[in-house]
Amino acid sequence: MPAVEFTFRGLVVPVFTPFNDDDGQTINLSIIPRYADYLAKKGITAILVGSSTGEGTSTTMEERKAITEEWVKAVKLTKQHLMVQVGGAPLPHVLELAKHAESLKVNSIMCQPDLYFKPSNAEELISYLKMVSDVAPNTPLLYYHNPPFTHVHINMGQFLELVGDRIPTFVGIKYYGNNIEEAFEASRADNGRFVVFLGNDELILSSCVMGLESFILTGANIFPELVLSVIDSWKKRDFEAARKKQVLYTKGYAIMEKYGLWLQTMKYAMRFVASLNVGCPRLPVKYLSSEKETMMNNELLSQILKNI
Repeated sequence: MPAVEFTFRGLVVPVFTPFNDDDGQTINLSIIPRYADYLAKKGITAILVGSSTGEGTSTTMEERKAITEEWVKAVKLTKQHLMVQVGGAPLPHVLELAKHAESLKVNSIMCQPDLYFKPSNAEELISYLKMVSDVAPNTPLLYYHNPPFTHVHINMGQFLELVGDRIPTFVGIKYYGNNIEEAFEASRADNGRFVVFLGNDELILSSCVMGLESFILTGANIFPELVLSVIDSWKKRDFEAARKKQVLYTKGYAIMEKYGLWLQTMKYAMRFVASLNVGCPRLPVKYLSSEKETMMNNELLSQILKNI
């Protein structure tokens, strides 16, 4: 069994890193308490900091530490589970970020693989994650499996069968992708020992049908009530309500994707839908044009927001 306890199941929201609209795109730490409060009031009980959504690979180690420290303060008031993604940096920085997160007593740590010297098989990935576990021996560790971006194509079912007790703090994975069968296989590995968080916003209901009911979803920043409604309706066996909410949520997600990169459109949608200015994506990701902002606003208002 893992050397640490990890009992959280359900929905985790990967939060955006808020940037100021200045020349240096400095971090806007002051908005984080309000951000945490907004999500808490919407029923969100868990937060992920520093993921792809949080532009972890576009921020410095010192910025990542400062962001984590501010979220630690915020969740002390909101009582949300705090998960921190420490990967996507040179290994010495990854280890330093993991040690820093543990020193702050965050609830869990997540880690991407090395993004340049990529692990080519399960054994290499286990070795990498073991180093992270060793420097944070009291904090649950999860692996962030995101092959469309990392290009690390290791079967997660086979990986989890091999882990066993070799990484003392290892408790599960975030699985991003369309292959629900592989995610299901991963959830059954080693007699269902490890938690699997699904990361595909458009497959919430399909995943629930397969018995996968834990998620890490970017779109839940903008439409948290819709995501929770899909999951809650499924649990109550109100399948028609779950289907309708999934269809509406998928439509809203598609509208945002239509006007640009998901990071461009969703960070802007936070201003429009949630009244939270988390800034624009950090360069080199470009800003969304004012014309596209207006068009997206109009579609979201007429087709989604009035039906929530």
